[in-house]
Amino acid sequence: MDVMERIDLAVKENPVVIFMKGTPQLPMCGYSSRTAQALAATGVEFAYVNVLTDQDIFQNLPRYRNWPTFPQVYVDGELIGGHDITMELYQKGELKQMVEAAVAKSKPEAAGA
Repeated sequence: MDVMERIDLAVKENPVVIFMKGTPQLPMCGYSSRTAQALAATGVEFAYVNVLTDQDIFQNLPRYRNWPTFPQVYVDGELIGGHDITMELYQKGELKQMVEAAVAKSKPEAAGA
């Protein structure tokens, strides 16, 4: 599978995913750290991709949605942005609503409901 397909798969298979330097538990960049903390503060589970462990993703992710920097946050398959935009959404209380809606949308309806 080529790198752009791997990126696309991560974005489409996860209602909320952050491409970051490091991990939420061990971030390797202040911007990635604060962005992951904002996502964690929503109380919603999210996926992450450590771009430092995959040079192909590190080098090609900026081409995926024409966004040159890390971290990159995708919600419901759409790029919402990087650190600044994510923090602004968090401070306005909009991030929690966005990620909750994406996670709810991704869950199959209960059988017989």
